[in-house]
Amino acid sequence: MSMGVAGMIAGMALAFAGYFGGFGAFLLVAALGAVGFVVGRFLDGDMDFGDFFRTRDERRRGRP
Repeated sequence: MSMGVAGMIAGMALAFAGYFGGFGAFLLVAALGAVGFVVGRFLDGDMDFGDFFRTRDERRRGRP
């Protein structure tokens, strides 16, 4: 699935949640989508747990 299609599906899900469930449902869907994105990146191996604790300078220099 391309990133454009995935973004369109996510946008549609947020729109439906906002329209039918209100702003609280919109925020819940957005938060769960963000959690799912991060978990997916971990499972794909694109992200490490330590990425959350490194400073920007360390990431730019490529330090482990």
